Amino acid sequence: MKMENIMRNRSVVFVIRNKKILVEKLNYPSEGKDDFYSIPGGGIEDGETPEQAAIRELKEECGLDGTIVRKLSESYNHNRTEHAFEVKVPDDQEPITGYDPEEAGNENPPLKEVLWLGLDELPEKDRAFLWGYGLMQVPGFFEEVKSWGDEISYPGN
Repeated sequence: MKMENIMRNRSVVFVIRNKKILVEKLNYPSEGKDDFYSIPGGGIEDGETPEQAAIRELKEECGLDGTIVRKLSESYNHNRTEHAFEVKVPDDQEPITGYDPEEAGNENPPLKEVLWLGLDELPEKDRAFLWGYGLMQVPGFFEEVKSWGDEISYPGN
């Protein structure tokens, strides 16, 4: 059974390696959205802690075993709590495009690809999303963003 109408609390993960972020390329054509990049994550299941959900989602969606380094943020959005964690994965593991059990039976699942990208390789709207989730607290990334100077724009009204 799909749980698309149930607003569950969520956990997401930031995995950083060599100044690159593990991201997912997603697409929701039924919602009229273009491709976009996000970070692995999903709903917290009954009886699961936010940390357990973060590690499970990383395994399901990216095939990686991770360890929580620290919590980056906790925010309230659309009547749910969203938890963001910095996670470490072994250097000898590489991500594979996994699956989202909530999309079981979907002939065109939104998860298209899992890859490492630098901040400068991400569209600005996706960088802003990651910044809001807590990327600024990951060592080294605040300095990276500061170095962009006037290259960052602010959307007009």
